[in-house]
Amino acid sequence: MQAAHPIERAVGMEYYVSDADGVGGHLRASPADFRVRELEAFGTEPVDADTGAYPHLVFRAELRNWETNDFASKLSDRLGISRERVSWAGTKDKRAVTTQLFSVKGVAAEDLPEIGGTDIEVIGRAGRPILFGDLAGNAFEIVVRDTENTDNAASVVADLQAFASGDDTLSGGDQSGDSALPNGDTTVGVPNYFGQQRFGSRRPVTHEVGLAIARGEWRDAVLAYVGNPNEREPESTQAARAYVDETHDWAGALDELPGALGYERSICHRLVENGADEPEDFREALESLPSNLQSLFVNAAQSYVFNRILSERLERGLPFNRPVEGDVVCFRDSDAPEDFPIPDANRTQQVTAKRLSTVERHCERGRAFVTAPLVGTDTELGSGEPGAIARKVLDDVGLEQSDFDLPGAFDSDGTRRAVLLRTALGVERDDADLTFSFSLPKGSYATVLLREFRKGDPDA
Repeated sequence: MQAAHPIERAVGMEYYVSDADGVGGHLRASPADFRVRELEAFGTEPVDADTGAYPHLVFRAELRNWETNDFASKLSDRLGISRERVSWAGTKDKRAVTTQLFSVKGVAAEDLPEIGGTDIEVIGRAGRPILFGDLAGNAFEIVVRDTENTDNAASVVADLQAFASGDDTLSGGDQSGDSALPNGDTTVGVPNYFGQQRFGSRRPVTHEVGLAIARGEWRDAVLAYVGNPNEREPESTQAARAYVDETHDWAGALDELPGALGYERSICHRLVENGADEPEDFREALESLPSNLQSLFVNAAQSYVFNRILSERLERGLPFNRPVEGDVVCFRDSDAPEDFPIPDANRTQQVTAKRLSTVERHCERGRAFVTAPLVGTDTELGSGEPGAIARKVLDDVGLEQSDFDLPGAFDSDGTRRAVLLRTALGVERDDADLTFSFSLPKGSYATVLLREFRKGDPDA
């Protein structure tokens, strides 16, 4: 294993599992270089269905250079409705071309506005909003431009084949170039880390906010979000955040913070209104944010802990493709497409010595998946060495499961998540550019696969 880039280690991704040199290169030279299409799993009624029974209008949107939350805000503003009435199944990156489903409550198809950088196709109506997870997965076509050595890709592929199968004899490719690149039928695997964008691609702080919230440190949570400058931000933004850290002057911060930092300004407005004297004032300021963003903070903290657990598992040499005693596995989602297995985190079983060989066979056949906890109040941590890893990481970050018993949208009972991410990979070479094609289950990150090939600054 190789040590990861420092900005990745800051969010718990400590290692690359491939020992091969990276190809370098640049992601997102243009939005069209990063294409994402949702693999849909949400049924609708015809668009002329009764609006009383089916109040949610469902549409498919192609977004070019739009972050999902920003598009939802723009749409709700143009419609003159609360943003809470706009729903979607998965948040996508801004610098990309994405195709995804949305629903909006109480709106007619003809009322949908034209918004620059988008194409909207009305699909139908539904009796409930689209919710996070209402998709099977995502299909990606991603171009990495101006790589330094395309031949290294073959060796990375071999290493990732070995990681997917647990067969070390597959690793150490011969770097033979095009002839060794996969055409779409080669299964590779990587640790199922939460990618950089989960924490903020340019300024990875959402987990710091969430950790402070879980510890009940509401003032620190606000400062981590509103202050806490990052060198990757514009100098004016860094200066404004530094002013917040130095002065805690919330009224003055409104003069300093750029207008684009709408959420940070909203927090400051609330603190000016309520006096910012008590911890509850800071909690209420955070509660002024959209409920999905409140949840995102705590989810990011859970994701950071999960990443740390996976890194510790790697460091200890535990397998990812098969369980060890004390692991908790989940079973395949019975509603998933036959050729696209998806873990069902609601169907779990702890692995005992007596059942180890049986569960190993289920994992080999794609019927079960080794998991790790996304820690919340009700999460099963496991036993043996896997359980010890989870408890060690929680202790390292100063948290207990009960700390996730939080007010409102911050509360989380937790779940579990597969530790191994497998996909069939295709790679095409065009001089110094590489195009990667693959599909991933919902909740997994394309950048987690690509980081193994690039091995560098994730923002480059």
